[in-house]
Amino acid sequence: MDVLVTWLNQFANSLPGNISQGLIWGVLAIGVYITYKILDFPDLSVDGSVTTGAAVCAVMIINGVPVPLAMFFSFISGCLAGLCTGLMNALLGIPGILAGILTQIALYSVNLVIMGKANLPVSVDKYPLFVSSRHTATALGVGTVLPEVLKLLAVVVVIIAVLYWFFGTEYGFTIRATGCNANMSRAQGINTKKSTVVALVLSNGIVGLAGGVMVQYQGSADINMGRGAIVIGLAAVIIGDVLGRVILGKRFNFVARLAFTAVGAIIYFLVLSIVTIIGIPSEYNKLFSAVIVMIFLAVPYLRNTAKTSFRRAARNSVKMTSAGEISAEKGEGNADAD
Repeated sequence: MDVLVTWLNQFANSLPGNISQGLIWGVLAIGVYITYKILDFPDLSVDGSVTTGAAVCAVMIINGVPVPLAMFFSFISGCLAGLCTGLMNALLGIPGILAGILTQIALYSVNLVIMGKANLPVSVDKYPLFVSSRHTATALGVGTVLPEVLKLLAVVVVIIAVLYWFFGTEYGFTIRATGCNANMSRAQGINTKKSTVVALVLSNGIVGLAGGVMVQYQGSADINMGRGAIVIGLAAVIIGDVLGRVILGKRFNFVARLAFTAVGAIIYFLVLSIVTIIGIPSEYNKLFSAVIVMIFLAVPYLRNTAKTSFRRAARNSVKMTSAGEISAEKGEGNADAD
């Protein structure tokens, strides 16, 4: 009992930090959602572009650039990374997954050049950062709202609102059409290559912005900070998609999908916190991340398989019942004839 109370206290103490991290990674996951769900493009450049956004933001803050402007340029740097991936795919004919890998590899050197070293500290004591983990205090009671969480929540809401507007425009619909059926989109006169490039630019721009927020929150930019980012992003997208379908059903619209993507990131970090609290070594975090993605990827398939099995069994039952009734009718008819 005492162990359970200790675990609950540790979970409550870590809750504000986990929610803050979930919101930051939720921004990244929304960027991943654009390529993975809307465009149906396997973009693996995320691991590099998030670090690029963090590196640009850190260097600009250290050199006296205002924080909002530094965050804007972290968005621009991510856009440039996505542009490289898109141009390799559209102009050079390199498959999407390979184009993303090439961009990710190239960005490792670019990020080292930007930072000048492997790790670049950005202390909240020296710079007026937008958010910081040192400002994230323990909740004082039920209903307590922390300023850092509110700031990050505001960023997520603004991004969702902008994306809702953009994908409701004519050009936004061309991107969605490209992701649904590229061949049919080309037949309708849509330049699918251009749509793909624009979507990749927007997606990686959001990922770069997430990196700019992340570097302020954790207080440093590290060359390896983006390693495994695509796995966390996919986990958030998949968790949010499964939960959204279960909770909202047919009301699971576009805005809800984006919102539940951020919720999926929060749940991911809450579960990861629980795993850490109960004593599982941190070396298994990446393995645990992969298992989470595997489980939530399997849920829709297994659910559809179960539904199909039940429907098949119901159809077979109806057929057998109908066949039995027909046989009985024939038997009665033969008896009457006799």
